[in-house]
Amino acid sequence: MQVDFGKTAADYGRHRAGFPDGFFEHLFQRSLIAPGSRVLDVGTGTGTVARGLAKRGCNVLGLDPSATLLQEAERLDGEAGVAVDYVRASAEETGQPSHNFDVVTAGQCWHWFDRPRAAIEARRVIVPGGHLVIGRFDWLPLPGNVVEATERLILSHNPDWRGAGGSGVYPAWFTDLAVAVFVDVESFSFDIDVPYSHEAWLGRIRASAGVGASLAADTVAKFGAQHSDLLIRKFPEQPLRIPHRVFVVFGRSLA
Repeated sequence: MQVDFGKTAADYGRHRAGFPDGFFEHLFQRSLIAPGSRVLDVGTGTGTVARGLAKRGCNVLGLDPSATLLQEAERLDGEAGVAVDYVRASAEETGQPSHNFDVVTAGQCWHWFDRPRAAIEARRVIVPGGHLVIGRFDWLPLPGNVVEATERLILSHNPDWRGAGGSGVYPAWFTDLAVAVFVDVESFSFDIDVPYSHEAWLGRIRASAGVGASLAADTVAKFGAQHSDLLIRKFPEQPLRIPHRVFVVFGRSLA
């Protein structure tokens, strides 16, 4: 399945909820990041993690291979009144100097990378004692809920999509960090409900890998009409309460 989030950059920037405040609070409470930290945010997309860290006093460089997403990130930064520098590059080949960042963050993107190469590159650019922080913020399909019904509809239009039925937990990431010689590898997670209007949930799903980023425009339109009908018939309450899980794995670089 070919995925290009640049095709859905506007919906991505408008409707994809960034990490909640609790995500950032955990990072600061655990001393993984501090005001003034030099942060490289790989796979930055529309800059949700980069912007959240910049708002909290960090010096952030956001990196992504998609020029369209980076343009959307800059627009959103302007609206938020924060300054983030952006570079078009990949997580596997950042083009950044060695030992130049206190922290490398990767939010909602680690699964798209060549993970072993990205972990080694992160270790190269992180200062000794700095951290690699990998995070996800996933909706949770539970029996009978709107997420489960939405995932079934996506699969009816895009059977190659592999994003359904997730638990929001990624055990393989522990191995990714250990193999790249990060130490003191730990994790944390917590669940929250995110409110969505019907319009916002329709937009959020259009911005997903299984719909707007991979399907042809006419198929996206057909899916959208059926999705809207599904919400009206089976989930008329607004706002929808969409359960989500924050999951983070982090480790410290020795050298």
